[in-house]
Parts: sequence; C-alpha cells; structure tokens
Amino acid sequence: MNDDDLPEIMALLKSEHRRLDDDIERMQLAGNCDQLELARMKKRKLHLRDEIEQIADRITPDILA
Repeated sequence: MNDDDLPEIMALLKSEHRRLDDDIERMQLAGNCDQLELARMKKRKLHLRDEIEQIADRITPDILA
C-alpha cells in the first residue's frame, strides 16, 4: 500500500463503516437479534473507525513539520 492508494482505501473503509452502521441499526430495530453478532459488528465498526483515522493522519500533512 503506497500513499497514492490511501484516498481510495479510505473511501472503501468509510463505505464499509456506513454499511455496518446501517446493519447494526436494522438489527437493533428488529429487537430480537443475535447479541454476539451485534457485538462483533460493533467491534468491527470501531476497528474500521481507527483505520480510517490512521489513514486520515497519513493523508493530512503535519502542520508543525
């Protein structure tokens, strides 16, 4: 992965994050859902958020440098 690929990778991660958010919301609205699967989805969503933040930090130049 080089820095030229980062915007595309970030877009893919954001897309998956939004999809997971929608899926989690649907599961919660359904009421009777698999709590273990819901927890796994939430954990994956948090992991994606961390990845997105790391990529954003690499894309955005350091102002103090």
